[in-house]
Amino acid sequence: LISSVDPKLLTLTKADEQIYGEFRAAFGQLRVDVLDPEELKSEAAKEKWRPFCLRFEGVVEDFNYGTLLRLDCSKGYTEENTIFG
Repeated sequence: LISSVDPKLLTLTKADEQIYGEFRAAFGQLRVDVLDPEELKSEAAKEKWRPFCLRFEGVVEDFNYGTLLRLDCSKGYTEENTIFG
């Protein structure tokens, strides 16, 4: 589904615009094309991510579930290029 639809047109939740806006407000400098695992998993990062995720409790079902992410979006899903976040 995700690869067959233009991402600009894809809506996963009713709160997509809110989530993205708050994400960019909280993590404006975070590069999303090539992720640094330290920006996701370090103790300092967890202190920022936890409150961000909690904002969506009651707004998004399963708001605190993890997901598989590619570290480099230009490469495929491989063990070396994937992180659980």
